[in-house]
Amino acid sequence: MIIDAHTHLFPPEVAADPASYISQDAWFAETHSHEGIEFPDAAALLTSMEDADIAVSVVAGWPWRNPELCKRHNDYLAKTASESGGRIVWLGIVNPLVEDVSSEVRRCAELGAHGIGELNADAQGFRWDNWAGLQRFAEICVEEGLPILAHLSEPVGHVYPGKGTATPEQFVRFARACPDLAIVAAHWGGGLPFYELMPEVARDLRHIWYDSAASTYLYEHRVAGIVESLVGPKRILWGSDYPVLRQKRFLNRFKEQVAGDGLAAMIGGNALSVYQIDLPEECK
Repeated sequence: MIIDAHTHLFPPEVAADPASYISQDAWFAETHSHEGIEFPDAAALLTSMEDADIAVSVVAGWPWRNPELCKRHNDYLAKTASESGGRIVWLGIVNPLVEDVSSEVRRCAELGAHGIGELNADAQGFRWDNWAGLQRFAEICVEEGLPILAHLSEPVGHVYPGKGTATPEQFVRFARACPDLAIVAAHWGGGLPFYELMPEVARDLRHIWYDSAASTYLYEHRVAGIVESLVGPKRILWGSDYPVLRQKRFLNRFKEQVAGDGLAAMIGGNALSVYQIDLPEECK
């Protein structure tokens, strides 16, 4: 049983006219203005899943700054998930600073979202260490039982489109302030697992999981095994960042790097628990 814990789909109107959204959203422009960007639909994702023997994909919304774009994306993902027979589950997207964030988080929960994300501080105009600005959002997610998926970036290394400035030292402050909120730190948490060698940091991050999204662009493949040795297999979620990475190829590389006894948890069991997924009957 394999779950891809980090994928993306865009509404058809975005795929049909990306230039229109490039003009509306600066972060979308930064990441989707170059040649070769793909906008696969749900059917293409399901075909990719069949090829890789993936039971379920968790699809995240795009971190739009404009709350109306967030709502449209949420409506699309809710519809797509409902039509997938349980093969696709979705995360709602909100801008955590907007006035009506609580109502949109609740609406996502009512529509069947399994979490909120992928939140992005640079894209959406907030800082992870601004607890006063984020407290209301964090508390409603706890109240609704929704984990969050957070985009984090490395404080060193090469620059790439979409890297951003949301680095581990900011995020630790947020995590420390909300120990009851389940959090998945995307992209290996911007290197955050390596700081868990510090006992006080490890204590603050016991409610944090890490996903492997886009690893190929960031680290050597052995990063998966190294992080496993630091935090254990129960706090790692395999995620491809599809369509950025091909699911089957990346899954095979991930399997080569981690210990066999923890593999089932990392490629399925942990996501099943964190995102509270009910497997489709044909996948049980």
